[in-house]
Amino acid sequence: MGSGTLSGSGVIHVLRSAGLRFALLFAALFLLAGLAFSAVLWWGTAGALDRQTAAAIRADATALMERWHDGGRPALIEAIETRLAADVEDQTLYLLLDRDGTRLAGNLETPPAGGAPDPAWSSATLERDGEPSEARLFRVDLPNGSQLFVGRDVAEKQRLRALLTDALALSAAAAAFFAGLGAWVLRRALSQRLAPATQTAAAIASGDLSPRVPLTGQGDEFDRLGETMNTMLDRIATLMEGVRGVSDAIAHDLRTPIARARAKLEEALSGSPGDAAALRSAIEQGIADLDGVTRVFQAVLRIAEVEAGARRAAFATFDLTPVLEDAVDLYAPSAEARQIAFETEIALGLMMRGDRDLLLQAVANLLDNAVKFTPEGGSIRLVARRGARAIWVDIADAGPGLSDADRIRAGTRFFRTDSARTTPGSGLGLSLVRAVAVLHRGELHLADARPGETPRGLRATLRLPA
Repeated sequence: MGSGTLSGSGVIHVLRSAGLRFALLFAALFLLAGLAFSAVLWWGTAGALDRQTAAAIRADATALMERWHDGGRPALIEAIETRLAADVEDQTLYLLLDRDGTRLAGNLETPPAGGAPDPAWSSATLERDGEPSEARLFRVDLPNGSQLFVGRDVAEKQRLRALLTDALALSAAAAAFFAGLGAWVLRRALSQRLAPATQTAAAIASGDLSPRVPLTGQGDEFDRLGETMNTMLDRIATLMEGVRGVSDAIAHDLRTPIARARAKLEEALSGSPGDAAALRSAIEQGIADLDGVTRVFQAVLRIAEVEAGARRAAFATFDLTPVLEDAVDLYAPSAEARQIAFETEIALGLMMRGDRDLLLQAVANLLDNAVKFTPEGGSIRLVARRGARAIWVDIADAGPGLSDADRIRAGTRFFRTDSARTTPGSGLGLSLVRAVAVLHRGELHLADARPGETPRGLRATLRLPA
C-alpha cells in the first residue's frame, strides 16, 4: 500500500511539474514541424505527379481537338492510332465514340462509369495484361455529338504515391518517437539542473542556513539563478546574524543603564524622606538613563526601517552640497571648542536622487565620530566631489583609527572598540551610515587616514550614485 501511494504521488508530481509542460511543448512543436514538412513534401511530390498527369492529358486532348478541327473524324482517328503506335510504355489511353455509342477508335473497350465530382474527369479500374490497373480519363464532347476520352495509366504513379505515403507514415512515427524521447530528455535535464536549487531550498526551509546552490561554471540561466539564490541566502544569513548580534548587544549594553537607573531609584527610596534634592537627582539620573535606552531603541528601529527599504518611496532629486554644508555648520562649533581644525572642500551641484534627511544624518554620524575621536589640536577634513558615475564624500580625522580586524567589524550594530567604550555612544552610528549607503545603492569604505603614522586616523568614504 505504501509503495502504491508513493508511486501515485510521484506520478502526480511529474504531471504537475513545469519540466513536463516544457517538454510537452517541445514535443508538440517538434511534431508540428514534422507534419508541416510532410505536408510540403506530399504536395511537392504526390500532388506534383497528379498535376503533371492532368496537364499531360489536357495537352493531349487539346492537340487531338485541333486535328479534328483540321481534318474531321478521319484525321482524329489517324492521330489516335499514331499516338498508340508511338506509345512504347503503353501508358496512353484513348476512346472515340460515335453519337450512338459506337466505338470508332482507341485502346479502351468501354467508357468509364460516371459519378465523378467533375463530369469531364473520371477514374477507372482497368484490366490490362490480366492485372487490374488504375486509369485517369478526360472526356471531350465533340460538336457532332461524338465523345473523345483521353487518359493515362496511373498505376505506376499510384504505387509511387503509396510508397511515399508509407515513407511519410514511418517518418511521422519516427518523429513522434524522437519527440517523446526529446521531451523525456528535456524534462530530465531540467529536473537535474533544478535539483541543486531545490535541495538547497529544502535545507534552508528545514532551518540550516549554511548550504548554497552549487554552480557549474557555465554561466547559463541556471547558474545565474544559483548565484542570485546564493546572494539572497548570504543576505539572509547576514540579517539573521545581525538579529542575533542585536539581541546579545541589547542584553549586554542596555543592562548597565537600566541597572544604574534602578540603583539610583532604590537609593533614593531608601534615603532620608526629607532629602528632596537627593530624590530629585536620583529621578533625573533615572530619566536620563531611560532616555538613553529609548534613543538606542529608536536608532535600532531606524536602522531596521532603512535596511527594509521603506524610505525608498520618499526618494527625490536634490542637491547634496547644501546638505553637507548644513552638517559642517552643525559640528563646526564643537570642533572649534576643542581647537580642532575643520577643513572642507565641497564641490557645487552634487545632484543625486535619494532621501535628504537620511543622508544628512549619515554624514552627521561620520562627523560626530570624527569630532569625538580627534584629540585637541587635531584636524578634520571633509572632501566632496563628483566622479564619472558617483558622488564621493570623504571624511578624514586624526583620531586613533581602527585596526584591520576592527574595520571588518565596524558597521555591525553595537560594535565598539575597546578604546571607545569610555566615550558616549551606543555603537549604532556606523551601522546607520552603512544602511543608508546600501539603501542608496552605494557603499561605505573605511581606511587609514595616515597609513604608517601614529595616530593613523580614520578615513570614511561614502560613495553614492550620482
